[in-house]
Order: sequence, then C-alpha cells, then structure tokens
Amino acid sequence: MRVRTVLASAGAPLLAAALATALALPAAPAPAPAPAHAATARALDAAVRSGVPGATVTVHDPRGTWSATAGTGDLRTGGPRSPGDRYRIGSLTKTFVATVLLQLEAEGRLSLDDTVDTWLPGLVEGHGNDGRRITLRQLLGHTSGIPDYTADPDFRARYLTEDGFRRHRYEALAPRRLVAMALRHAPDFAPGTSWRYSNTNYVIAGMVIEKATGRSYATEITRRLIEPLRLTATSVPVGEVEVPRPSSRAYSTFGGSVGEPYDVTDLDPSLAAASGAMISDSADLDRFYAALLGGRLLPARQSGELRTTVAIAQAPGVRYGLGLMDRRLSCGVHVWTHTGDILGSTSVAAATPDGRHTLALNFNGDWAGDTTAVLDAEYCGTAGRSVPARN
Repeated sequence: MRVRTVLASAGAPLLAAALATALALPAAPAPAPAPAHAATARALDAAVRSGVPGATVTVHDPRGTWSATAGTGDLRTGGPRSPGDRYRIGSLTKTFVATVLLQLEAEGRLSLDDTVDTWLPGLVEGHGNDGRRITLRQLLGHTSGIPDYTADPDFRARYLTEDGFRRHRYEALAPRRLVAMALRHAPDFAPGTSWRYSNTNYVIAGMVIEKATGRSYATEITRRLIEPLRLTATSVPVGEVEVPRPSSRAYSTFGGSVGEPYDVTDLDPSLAAASGAMISDSADLDRFYAALLGGRLLPARQSGELRTTVAIAQAPGVRYGLGLMDRRLSCGVHVWTHTGDILGSTSVAAATPDGRHTLALNFNGDWAGDTTAVLDAEYCGTAGRSVPARN
C-alpha cells in the first residue's frame, strides 16, 4: 500500500511489462549486498523490472550503513544511479514542517490549538471554508477538511499534464495563490470530523511559521534542522529550478498507463511550497528521521503530539500523526514513515519507533514500483533479522 502524496500524477497505473523492459537499462555490476539486506536489494531490482528507471536506497541500523542502487539515473546516457544522489523528496517535506511547528509550540510561541485565523486572518474563507474553526493541529494531521489544491482541475491542467508542464514548469507560484485555488471548492468535511490528505494544509502551515517567526519556513527548517544535524545534501530551494549534483534525472508519464517518459527534473519548486519543495539524499533523510524518532529534536510532550494518530479510512492498517504515518508491516514490525511523490520522483523514509533502524528510498519515476515491497524486504525480509525496536 502506498498513500499517494504531493504532486504525483494521481492514480497512474503501472506500465506494462513490455515497457518496463525498455526502461530498465542495464546498470554497472554492483557488489553483492550484505546478507542482512539481500532481500532489500532484490526488491530494488524488482522495482526496476516493473518499470522504474532507477532506484537508490540507504539503510542505517546498529550494524552500520548500507546503500544500494538499481537501474539507471539517465535514460539518455544510461548512467547509473548513485547512493549519494540528491532528489526532490516531495511530501517528506511535511515531516520537517511539522517538526518546526512543534518546536515553536515547545518554545511557547504558538499553540497547535490556535486557529488558522489567529495567525492568518481572513486567509481561509469562502465556499464554506472557515479558518476560525480550523486549528494548526488539524492542518498537520490532515483533519481540517480544507480541499487539496493539487486536485483543482485548473491546477492539474496547468502543471500536471505534459502540455501544461512544458509551458509552466518554471512559473513561480505564491503560497496564497495555491491556497486560493483550493478555496474555490467547498470543504471536504467539517473540521475535525474526518481525515483526508490535503497539500493545502502544509502550504498554510509554512505561512504560519513565517508569521510566527518573521522568517520563511525555508529559513526556519535550515537553521533548526538542516544546519544542526549537518544535513549537507538537504535544501529548501527557493527559485532554484535544478537539483544540485550529484543527482539523477527524474521522469514522468503524467498519469498515462503508457507513454514516453518525459524528463521533469528541472521545475520551479514553488508549485509544492511547504507541502513538498525540499531536496535531500537518502543518508540525510536517515539522519533526520533517526534524530526525530530518537527524541533529539522535540521535548517529550511534543514528541507525543507528533505520534498521536487518527485512522486513514483509505488505507487500513495505517494511521496518520502530525507529518508522520504509523504503519505495521506485513511481518508485524512497526515503523513510522512518510511517502513523498512529486513529478518524476517517488520517495519514502521509515524508522523504527526508537529511530535505530532507518531506511530512505527514491525512485526517479512516478508511475511504477512498490515502495512498500522495499520496506517489507528490509524490515521483514529475513525471519528474525530486523533490529528489534525499543518502544
């Protein structure tokens, strides 16, 4: 199961096996994986056989750090992927944004029970949407009922189709414009009465961070998380359309079941804003999730709030906290995770509850592959092999 998140071509089925063969260009021979991770390496190869151009994964556990790649990073040259590839992480950005807001609460600068209107008066109104009734906690937990701007037909036609993307890929979008697109539509439900994923929630959360601190959400993530943790491959790009090197190319078929993959690597990240604009690599994501789940970024109260979850009706067995998903894998192992989809890039990060066993993964295509299979392989692949979590 994969909860689709930010700006991927929603509902895109996997390509047929024949197309998968054409895309899975041969990669340079790689060393045999460590026995503890052999199942994970096989799952990565299976993703490439299913049609993913290329994949990269890094795992950290008490035994050490292990990385693997499969497939290609560039369909034009056939160049391989690298364990050090930087990539757009999509909705993994949400975990960073939620952490900053929880830090601000711990400092007494805001409360998650504040309403949106307390910080951004008049922003959320119209068609039944009412920021006076929606709390910051509901934004972070996707229980606000605010519609998702990426579901707006005009947004999808302009930015998530091939023709629209060709014309508008470098267009800068202000957060207020993204919110306005969402508010053309009635709420999905009354605040606090249900759950539905909405990227608009985190665009607004980023705006709250700026109002509360006087600095952009990008600056606050950088000074509070990226710099202290020495996440040297991680950035919050503003107006920068390229992915820093080392990196691979990213490809999309814009939701089609068949079609020629289109290189979507370069784009203006403002179309995702605080819901999914960040860039990172797998080693940095491992370090961040280990620090967060290991209790090094938040006091006990806020760490508890982070892990207070609600059920996701669309995904039995998965619950959503504040920028994190609570999952039980096929073998019963419990992980905290988030997925991150943006045009041309599919990512996932996961950690055991104590943060001692982490995994970060990226596919450089958005139409194929099964990230859950890779998680199951790593945490469940060999009976009794997973590092026990200390709850």
